Amino acid sequence: MSKPEKKLFLLDAFALIFRAHFAFSKNPRINSKGVNTGVMFGFTNAMLEIINKQKPTHMAVAFDVSGPTFRHEQFPAYKAHRDETPEDIKIGAPIVKDIVRAFNIPVLELQGFEADDIIGTFAKKASKEGFEVFMMTPDKDFAQLVEEHIYLYKPAFMGNGVDIMGVPEVLAKWDIERIDQVRDILGLQGDAADNIPGIPGIGAKTAVKLLKEYGSVENLVAHSHELKGKQKENVENFGPQGVLSKELATIDINVPLDFDETALKYDGPNKEVLTAIFEELEFKTLLKRVFDDDPVTTPAKSTQAAQSQLSMFSSSPTTSTEEQ
Repeated sequence: MSKPEKKLFLLDAFALIFRAHFAFSKNPRINSKGVNTGVMFGFTNAMLEIINKQKPTHMAVAFDVSGPTFRHEQFPAYKAHRDETPEDIKIGAPIVKDIVRAFNIPVLELQGFEADDIIGTFAKKASKEGFEVFMMTPDKDFAQLVEEHIYLYKPAFMGNGVDIMGVPEVLAKWDIERIDQVRDILGLQGDAADNIPGIPGIGAKTAVKLLKEYGSVENLVAHSHELKGKQKENVENFGPQGVLSKELATIDINVPLDFDETALKYDGPNKEVLTAIFEELEFKTLLKRVFDDDPVTTPAKSTQAAQSQLSMFSSSPTTSTEEQ
């Protein structure tokens, strides 16, 4: 079967923003105004790599919004242990949003939902509308959404290459039989980053072993009497918590946002607006990279400097060794 002609990239804004923050945390990019621009530079470069190398026909960037989500209603302690957001991200995130809009790329956000849910909803809708969809994020949870024509696109980072995962890659990576079992593994082992508890005593390897035998969290709980020792005790006592954890880790694919194919079409940036933002941030290299129509006239030293700056987020087509 031939690949769809329409190619949609959906970017997980804050996952990429945090990645940029950590990439430049030891060597901050401070401009002449004293502004730390690492977050804006790293995110923009990652987005530009996609535009130039992957040639998407359609794009959107999903942002988390402040305030509780429907998951907090299910489990008030959801994400309760998150550290305070670093100052450079607080400053940089709104500017990143301005940059995205200056590229004429839609910003997607909705109170009560996470970016994951918005990307999941749009990915499923786009796939049904004949798109090839790439969810650009380092977040492993998105593996649960992968299907024919929907891929997890893990960007290059710190020496690891791009990792594009379809159904066979996800099944092999997680050692599962069905994509849907990604949610079961997350439910069993929990997720410390989001304060999802899981079932005590069950890690990644044990979760895989139990799923090979029982298929799902619910079926494991229903057959807890077949287990032995401490594992039996934990599943009997914390089984409902495991089911809840699976629900918390499940990405909602029914977010009430309209899927507007025309609005998602990528036709290039607004030169005037983007130039003003880049000049304020002192992004001379990126400015040339976006708008220099004649690369032959670019001095060799400028080209070398650009390559050096961009190596932090290079998109070499090798397989990433990043853990799940």
